[in-house]
Amino acid sequence: MGKLCELVQCAGEERRKIVLAVDEACANIIRHTFQGDPCQAITIVCDGDEERLEFVLTDCGPRIDVQRVQPRDIGEVRPGGLGTHFIRAIMDEVDYRFEPGCGNVLRMVKHLRKA
Repeated sequence: MGKLCELVQCAGEERRKIVLAVDEACANIIRHTFQGDPCQAITIVCDGDEERLEFVLTDCGPRIDVQRVQPRDIGEVRPGGLGTHFIRAIMDEVDYRFEPGCGNVLRMVKHLRKA
C-alpha cells in the first residue's frame, strides 16, 4: 500500500493515514469475521492513479451483517472499537457488500489532493 501511494506521489501524512485505514480494515476482518483464525486469507486488490486510490478487500468468511458495521461514538472511552471510525474518517468512499461465491467485499477509495 505504501509503495502504491509512493507511485502516485501521495504525500507522506496522507500515505500514513491510508495505510492505517487498510490496516484497520484487515484487523477488523481477522478479529470479527475470522474470529482470529490465522488460517484464513484476505485478498487485497489495489488500483490507483494521480487522482484516486482504491482498495478492495475480500474474505471468504461468514457473511457479515453490514448494519452492525458502524463506528462507535468517539467520545466513548474504552479500548478498541475505533477501526471503523478511522476508516470512514480517512477514506472518501467506503462500502461493504456480499458476493455469493466470493464472500465479503470491502471497497475503500481515497481521492488524492493535488499539490
